[in-house]
Amino acid sequence: MNKVLNIGSVSLGTKLKRIFWILVNTLFFKPTPTILFRRWRLLLLRLFGAEIASSANVYSSVKIWAPWNLKMAKNSCLGPNVICYNQALVELKEGVVVSQYTYLCTAGHDISLHNSAEKGLVVAPITVNQNAWVGAKAYIGMGVEIGEYAVIGATASVYKDVEPWMVVGGNPAKVIKRRIINEEGT
Repeated sequence: MNKVLNIGSVSLGTKLKRIFWILVNTLFFKPTPTILFRRWRLLLLRLFGAEIASSANVYSSVKIWAPWNLKMAKNSCLGPNVICYNQALVELKEGVVVSQYTYLCTAGHDISLHNSAEKGLVVAPITVNQNAWVGAKAYIGMGVEIGEYAVIGATASVYKDVEPWMVVGGNPAKVIKRRIINEEGT
């Protein structure tokens, strides 16, 4: 199944929602940098259509393009300065951590068109499954699914799905090893 959807350009309704979100984000979301305002930030995101568990955490420095395309399960986190360019759905399942300065990018352009002025917008969702960890400054491209308990190394660029329990790194990301969790803590 092809996950990529060609949508051409952004609709007027979406542009108007974006303008309103930018105003609310600037005035009421970003100025709340402490943990004391975590619930307030989640409320604002929910008012714009995000589906977020009450135990999720979104730092005030996160840049979210479209809250209505965001789902966050229990104990998931978007860390400081994450860019969530979610023209399509970004879904973080339970226990997911997306570390600082990561870029989640659900959109691109159709490069197969001849005339560069005609390059239509293409989008595809990003899914990060249970207990996966995305390291600092990673790039996750459109249409990528990250398997449960996978680890994306710092600064990795991920363009293809990552299997469960795999540790990947580099640009483009390649498998480094299988993740093993030591239950004894030693």
